[in-house]
Amino acid sequence: MRIAQIILLAILVVLLPYGAFAQAADTAFKAGAAKIDITPTQLPKNSEGILDHIYARAIVIDNGATRAALVSVDVGMLGEQVWRTVSQRIEKELGIPAQNLIMNPTHTHSASGGTAEQLFNVVKAAGERLRPARIGYGTGVSYINVNRNIIDRKTNKWWEGPNYDGPSDKTVAVIGFETTDGEPIAVYYNYACHAVITGNTDMLSGDFPGATSRYIEDSFDDKIVALFSTGAQGDQNPIYFQQTFDLRDIRVKDYAKRGQDISNAMPPGGQGLNKQDPTVKKLLDQQKQMILSMGQMLGEEVKRVMREMVTARMTAGGRIFAAQKMVRFPGRNRIGQGRAGVEAAYTDGPDVQLRLSLLMIDDIAIGGCDAEVFNMIAQRFKKESPVGRSIFVSMANGIANSGYIPNDAAFGYQTFEVLSSRCKPGYAESAIVNGILDLMAEAKRTQ
Repeated sequence: MRIAQIILLAILVVLLPYGAFAQAADTAFKAGAAKIDITPTQLPKNSEGILDHIYARAIVIDNGATRAALVSVDVGMLGEQVWRTVSQRIEKELGIPAQNLIMNPTHTHSASGGTAEQLFNVVKAAGERLRPARIGYGTGVSYINVNRNIIDRKTNKWWEGPNYDGPSDKTVAVIGFETTDGEPIAVYYNYACHAVITGNTDMLSGDFPGATSRYIEDSFDDKIVALFSTGAQGDQNPIYFQQTFDLRDIRVKDYAKRGQDISNAMPPGGQGLNKQDPTVKKLLDQQKQMILSMGQMLGEEVKRVMREMVTARMTAGGRIFAAQKMVRFPGRNRIGQGRAGVEAAYTDGPDVQLRLSLLMIDDIAIGGCDAEVFNMIAQRFKKESPVGRSIFVSMANGIANSGYIPNDAAFGYQTFEVLSSRCKPGYAESAIVNGILDLMAEAKRTQ
């Protein structure tokens, strides 16, 4: 009997290193990153030039068994057809399932485009640069955003402006990727704020997310790729944003001279602005400076969080889990118009359909929804998440038929996001939060 025990022990001693190695090999992380310039050679007729170049960026993560990708594109929207075309091709040719993607626009209001070919190519390039990697997570804070729904003191009605007392998540969530030798590969950072600063210039620009990513990349001598992911910014604006102040007043007066009242409207871009006027020119130049200022401020916070990622706590291997689901609830159609501060009437409309996404990298959870979501919904998700390291991404993986998605309490506001939303009150918030939490429960069950 004792001889048999000795033989068994000897076999275990021999096999243990092999078993441990095999497990490590199956779960060891590899990561690769790439960016490509997607600045169009031909600009729209109403464009007044290029303020800064725009890019598509991607990170591919692999653990030997599963591969996933994070994609960020300097455009306003990534439509449903673009999402379907790109995700299907990536799945077919690169072997990354569509549900393993988190793809979002930076939502700059100063750029459109980004072809399906370009988005595929940036993911392909990132996948070709895979290297053994370790992954870290951390959070910081930045105060460049603010709740944008406020009662106008002149009209006593809802309008856009800095509501310092309104709900606003200042969290900067950061995922860092580096080689096992400590060389930087990429950083994925998440912040809740509309990229609208340069919209009135009518110039192509990545706005403050583009400025932030370029600043970070330059700080690392372009040895890193920096991806901005759009947080729950449905009701969040840059804290300093001239469009809701001086430029708004100038446009209202200019249109009034032509007999048109736009006091409850917001024409796109810089329509109605005399850009040869010295005051207008100064204000627009200040906006151009502002994206660089905010880009540097946000970029410095991302870098600070990266510096505090202790190597010993970074993960060199782990599980990758991804899932998606569609949720549906009653929708509505608005009767009449008016940007804000007016009573609205509605008829029943087609159901709202949302695509919810979850990507888990070890114990980091990235939840997403394909719509512009109010900040409190993301705050509730992070509060109720069983995983402490949780991120919420708006406009992830296509675009829903919902319009803005207010949290339940916000439906009492006569803001333009609420008035234009196709969501009936009382459904969306729980559908999103519970839907992503259900995906997380599925991840736990399949461990």
